[in-house]
Amino acid sequence: MRFPYPLPFRFPRPAGFDGRPRLARDRRAVHRPAPAGAPAVSGRVRAAVVGGGIAGLTAATALAERGVAVDLMERHDVLGGRVAGWPTRLADGTTVTMSRGFHAFFRQYYNLRNLLRRVDPDLSMLTPLPDYPLWHGDGARDGFARVPRTPPWSVLGFTALSPTFTPSGLAGMAPRAALPLVDVRVPDVHERLDGVGAADFLDSVGFPEAARHLAFEVFSRSFFADPRELSAAELALMFHIYFLGSAEGLLFDVPNEPFPTALWDPLARRLERLGVAVRTGTAVRAVRPERDGFTVVSGDGGSGSGAGGERAERYDAVVLALDGAGLRDLVEGSPGLGGPGWRAAVARLREAPPFLVSRYWLDRPVAPDRPGFLGTGGYGPLDNVSVLERWEGEAARWAARTGGSVVELHAYAVAPGADRDAVRRRLVAELARVYPETADACVVDERHEWRRDCPLFATGTWRDRPGVRTGHPRLVLAGDLVRTPLPVALMERAATTGFQAANALLATWGVRGHPLLTVPLRGRSAPLRLLAAAWGRPPSPADTRAFRGVAGVR
Repeated sequence: MRFPYPLPFRFPRPAGFDGRPRLARDRRAVHRPAPAGAPAVSGRVRAAVVGGGIAGLTAATALAERGVAVDLMERHDVLGGRVAGWPTRLADGTTVTMSRGFHAFFRQYYNLRNLLRRVDPDLSMLTPLPDYPLWHGDGARDGFARVPRTPPWSVLGFTALSPTFTPSGLAGMAPRAALPLVDVRVPDVHERLDGVGAADFLDSVGFPEAARHLAFEVFSRSFFADPRELSAAELALMFHIYFLGSAEGLLFDVPNEPFPTALWDPLARRLERLGVAVRTGTAVRAVRPERDGFTVVSGDGGSGSGAGGERAERYDAVVLALDGAGLRDLVEGSPGLGGPGWRAAVARLREAPPFLVSRYWLDRPVAPDRPGFLGTGGYGPLDNVSVLERWEGEAARWAARTGGSVVELHAYAVAPGADRDAVRRRLVAELARVYPETADACVVDERHEWRRDCPLFATGTWRDRPGVRTGHPRLVLAGDLVRTPLPVALMERAATTGFQAANALLATWGVRGHPLLTVPLRGRSAPLRLLAAAWGRPPSPADTRAFRGVAGVR
């Protein structure tokens, strides 16, 4: 393989890297101006936002900033949804924060970052990690620190530097089958690829096996899904957002304190200053449409709680920012909400397989040269390892005081019938393979979180997924499970649909909405887009020659 233009073998760190989260944006990022309207609502308008995760917090913020009186209701006692944290007391008497695990705040998460800048304009609550390393059990290792950010150099650089791309592996790829990856457009990519499984798509491309396990499958499992169940359209969209469609690169930032301290407590205080009633521990049991609004029935939150303290309140609008199970339960308990088709679509929402987050407080440190965050493949159920004291202040203070380490292990897409104790034991055994010095460590304390509440973007389900609008102009959805025509995923999809939901409601009152920013809406390379346009017809020799010429393959 050779490049069509000279490239250095080693790529330096991005110019201007100063150890702080970078505020620079891809010059091709797409700005969507705020929908026009009045600066604020006139008179008293009430909205209920159901769900206090990223989507609900975003929607509540966007509405309150335009003068809407918002009640934010969260069933649990803490905010943040799947990025929440809560206190726990260790065996050594220390009170620390437990969570559902590591989250990467990529630089492409423009709308989420815009939300966070409302409480920290410089994003000083985030700290950049120096690399996104990937290790495979067979010894192959990859990373992104030295890879250029801007496509197509990002792809060429990664291919040149990665040991998993060999000339024979590249020669075995099917160029025509890979072309959809270079011209991803939403919703076109779903029309074209949603009926194909991600694993089958990679089979058709002939992606080199080593690179496939180390790159694509690691990324696909970040959706908490087995690649055999994931839609190829979602895989292609992810490839576009994080790699081939954006110049922000694959490095990311992380909060420098636990999630509540760094993110949600400051945002909750700002919401309260805006007049939002933040009501944690409040479960919404039913939403009843009325002629001039909605009646929201709520009660005590918590799993299995009774209906004590139940109350009914009237609102002009409602945002449902719930996970799949929560949305299904609420719709089932609200017989008059939505039409038959919409209710059926909600009922068909599915969750990804269970996942495990195990956190260990160890009596000795992880070796200082180990990556603080590591994506893994070929280590049984182990998908990544985090050494929290490398970036989180609370963990660093504990480690400095005790001489130990705080290590977190993730296992995604665990088989539903798996022996959970066996999975936990296997994770610890695989950690010892990855970081051998941990084998002799004693466990000061440990916490384990088994969850199954992430949306599954299964093959052929995109059209059936509910969108932001519901058919009722003042009932909207938000969350990472919601279908949107914008190229966003995971936490950024939650924040983006939160803004979209608020904008949809504000438009009904003639009030100005909020601007949005996304990665480019289509592939960046004009030559590759032209080749991708011919994907629907049988490839000609000219197609293959053109593809190989652009890619520099001989």
